[in-house]
Amino acid sequence: MLYTLYESQRTLMEPFADLAQAAAKFYSNPLSPFSETQVAHRMSAAYELMYRLGKDYEKPEFGIRTVDVDGVSCAIHERIEIDKPFCELRRFKRFSDDPDTLLKLKEQPAVLIVAPLSGHYATLLRETVHSMLEGHKVYITDWKNARTVPLSEGDFHLDDYANYVQEFIRHLQRHYGNCHVMSVCQPTVPVLAAVSLMASRGEMTPLSMTMMGGPIDARSSPTAVNNLATKRSFQWFENNVIYRVPSNFPGAGRRVYPGFMQHMGFVAMNPDRHATSHYDYFKNLIRGDDASAEAHRKFYDEYNAVLDMDANYYLETIKTVFQDFKLVHGTWDVRSVSGELERVRPQDIINTALLTIEGELDDISGCGQTKAAQDLCSGIPAEHRTHYEVKGAGHYGIFSGRRWRKHVYPKVRDFILANQPSQPNAARVRRARTGT
Repeated sequence: MLYTLYESQRTLMEPFADLAQAAAKFYSNPLSPFSETQVAHRMSAAYELMYRLGKDYEKPEFGIRTVDVDGVSCAIHERIEIDKPFCELRRFKRFSDDPDTLLKLKEQPAVLIVAPLSGHYATLLRETVHSMLEGHKVYITDWKNARTVPLSEGDFHLDDYANYVQEFIRHLQRHYGNCHVMSVCQPTVPVLAAVSLMASRGEMTPLSMTMMGGPIDARSSPTAVNNLATKRSFQWFENNVIYRVPSNFPGAGRRVYPGFMQHMGFVAMNPDRHATSHYDYFKNLIRGDDASAEAHRKFYDEYNAVLDMDANYYLETIKTVFQDFKLVHGTWDVRSVSGELERVRPQDIINTALLTIEGELDDISGCGQTKAAQDLCSGIPAEHRTHYEVKGAGHYGIFSGRRWRKHVYPKVRDFILANQPSQPNAARVRRARTGT
């Protein structure tokens, strides 16, 4: 019922948002007789703010058209490599007409970035992807909005998440011989499970794992997110935050944790900060500070675009990660594609290097939560395990913004290169000539 009411309210607000947008354009139009007055500037800014607060936010594009590789601009072609019911494996293929650059691109490591399935789209990692493309072949998990997935596709569970990751890793291994895996926030847990299961079976595991700001051990430095999960019972979550998708979507009838509820939770964590941000946007519009206003739009175009999560996956994550702590207790069993239950044993990982990264001021995954993977992966030699705490960085600062570009990305880049086996020069030239 709540989902239906929300959709009704959104539909009702849509014409008012469109009207506000039209009014904002009218008062700012240079041909308007009012456009040069201070009152017109204020009216335009007020209507623009009303439009931004009332509009519907769709999934943004990655929008990465080119990337600079050692001073040479390379074109980017974005394509879907694997299309699963709940996820697309998306590749950003780079092209260059320069022979030396082409050879360099072919030598660079292949990296699977596992994006979070926690309310926002994978485009939240746009800056992460852009930086990584400077020195890596990049793939990313692009999770689908559960309300667009028909019931005929079945349910999606936390086990399915781990199985998807394993399938994507094998895909890169078949193509490149091996790969590196990088997980940001929530997927650190299923990624660690996926690599652990592969190691326990004796499969080839990725060359390295980079885990950033994730709840490996949610007991450490608990945040507001952790406290909510521990103070409420499993039944409370099932009865109060799970709703069925309304009939106007392809996934009608599917039980989901709606994206709009997750968004309200995000905003509720820092309401003053968001109110101040919107007021500053209003003032920037009046002053004509286009750069600051555009930065605000870009941030909230991403922040306000949210997706629904299948109820099974969401509830199992709450239970497994934030209430029972099954990963750190060694009690987590994952059901494989064949239906067999397999115990997750991180200590079985031997040949995969580990880098854990945390933000000093992270208010979503507290300090120590990601670092816990260092102790769980006891089979990895100590010289192949590294931890890095980013001073002054919050949750988003470890994968976007100035600290990501200046401090975190160089650390990740050097770590991956240190664990990338070199190829004989003859083999490199042969691969370049054959285009493989």
